Amino acid sequence: MAVDLLTQANVLVLVIIILLSSLISLRLGMAVAIIELILGAIFGNLGFLHATDWMTLIATFGGILLTFMAGTEIDTQVMREKYKESFLIGFFSFLAPFIGASLFTYFIAGWNLQAALIAGIALSTTSLAVVYSVLLETDLPDANLAKILLAATFVTDMTTVIVLSILFIKPDLYTILFIIISIVVIILASKYSKYIFGPDKLKNKVIEPEIKYVFVLLVIFMYFAALGNGEAVLPAFILGLLMSKQLAKNKELMIRMRTVAYAVITPIFFIVGGLKISFTLILASLGLFIILFGIKLFTKFIGVYFLANKYIPNGSMYLTLLMSTGLTFGTIASLFGYNAGYIDQVQYSVLIGVIVSSAIIPTFVAQKWFLPRHSEDIIE
Repeated sequence: MAVDLLTQANVLVLVIIILLSSLISLRLGMAVAIIELILGAIFGNLGFLHATDWMTLIATFGGILLTFMAGTEIDTQVMREKYKESFLIGFFSFLAPFIGASLFTYFIAGWNLQAALIAGIALSTTSLAVVYSVLLETDLPDANLAKILLAATFVTDMTTVIVLSILFIKPDLYTILFIIISIVVIILASKYSKYIFGPDKLKNKVIEPEIKYVFVLLVIFMYFAALGNGEAVLPAFILGLLMSKQLAKNKELMIRMRTVAYAVITPIFFIVGGLKISFTLILASLGLFIILFGIKLFTKFIGVYFLANKYIPNGSMYLTLLMSTGLTFGTIASLFGYNAGYIDQVQYSVLIGVIVSSAIIPTFVAQKWFLPRHSEDIIE
């Protein structure tokens, strides 16, 4: 009975945080993801909320779901037309922080080579989940800015996973199985999903067969990724990208899917992300935390701003700041390094602190002071 009461108390605190986050977001005009991260960190450090196995599982699914929905938002025509801009911004968004963080932690902070490489990978990421969530709540004057930003973010994260896999992950038969299953599911779903999304008898039903169908596909990725030591977010994004044209014809379905996702699932993703911050361990290594946070922002600026200013002058700083956010892949890389013994608990906590802080601070600054304005909002 004691365990049941503790679990129910955890659920109660969680749903209160979800509601508070929405109310504060509406009051302050800030993206709800930022508030959820902040409240997750505060309530976690005060001991009022703890990340349980079921919360972590739902949070993992929430990250995959956000990534899938981000893929559906990308206009493939714009992606083809702007592939150069997207690739260059995304690639250098990874490269500059990877080099900067790795060199600092190895030569100055005194970490060993493997720990330094983990730091470089973890701090080079951009959070597709954060970027997508913020863009969903933001009315940008230039639609191409949002689409290039999403595409560039995917390039950054894809590069992160490739580098992590090459340097550290040793593939086995289950990894190969995960890749095969992902390819088969993507091909079959992109070809035959029209039989789920098309018929009128399946549309706009209270039982939501279309949403349940998407969830089944994503959970298949999630299961085989766990089995094969892979990451489900990449096939989820590709699936969303390939389904974008089909789903673009069904706007009501996407609205309902966002409602289902943002009511409970994705808030748990961000709140659990906030729970990973340990104020005590960060304060114990405050100097290192500040330096690494500064390195992440500075190197992201070097890697992104000048290219963004060249290709998207109206919104270059906004794009740079959102490309500086981290969460999903940075946490994945840090957790991998910690579980494999490449980094210790203090190094892990500092990295997680920097990653989650980078999901909060640059996003707040971007939304508050660098949000691109519509021409009618500019007073001559």
